[in-house]
Amino acid sequence: MLLAIDVGNTNLTLGLYEGDTLGPRWRIATDHRSMPDEYGLQFVGMFNHAGIDPERLEGICIASVVPPLTGKVVEACRNYLQRDPLVVDAGVKTGVRVLYEDPKAVGADRIVDCAAVQQLYGGPACVVDFGTGTTFDAITAEGEYLGGAIAPGIGIAADALFSAGAKLMRVDLQRPPSAIGRNTTHALQSGLLFGYVGLVEGLVARFRAELGEGMKVIGTGGLAELIAAETEVIEILAPWLTLDGLRIVWGLNR
Repeated sequence: MLLAIDVGNTNLTLGLYEGDTLGPRWRIATDHRSMPDEYGLQFVGMFNHAGIDPERLEGICIASVVPPLTGKVVEACRNYLQRDPLVVDAGVKTGVRVLYEDPKAVGADRIVDCAAVQQLYGGPACVVDFGTGTTFDAITAEGEYLGGAIAPGIGIAADALFSAGAKLMRVDLQRPPSAIGRNTTHALQSGLLFGYVGLVEGLVARFRAELGEGMKVIGTGGLAELIAAETEVIEILAPWLTLDGLRIVWGLNR
């Protein structure tokens, strides 16, 4: 059994694999103040809630884009799950050739996403990840990581709007009755939801012009389903793509 952990700026996403099958999975808030013991107790609690003995773990694989938390999560795994994790970093086999000008600048989550796309869907492809940032990753027909685009995530954009607008209030991110909002709540929802749909459609079109008409579009991240419901450009929904990539990378390094 493998525990895959994606350490992101907003959430830690965890999943347990039995072979190639993803079983229980969890999302917990990223908290820079949390200590290794706090994370460790959370991990043990998750296993207990799922009725799974941590002794069954064969390994742990971690991708992190939050360097100050990486060591804490590793320590929690060692002390509470008694396993030394594999952290995806330079020197770890991923099967991905990176064509970025500075390969070390590419987040580990984007590389493992590419590894998953290589094996599960094939290239050329564009991965749209709706996380803290909304990222677009280009994968060539040969399965190489070419580069991408980074935009503010919907949550960041909403927070900036609410903090700067004295008369604007926080709203639930959901579909309004129409694009033309007849009140402030619906106007905000329209701008956030349909505005990001337009962003996705526009960038996907530009990526397709460069990668070719055969490009697949894969949506992942917490808000992928919400956006995909409003556009036809997202062809494949893969909410646990990064966890799948971690499983694949772990297999390459056994």
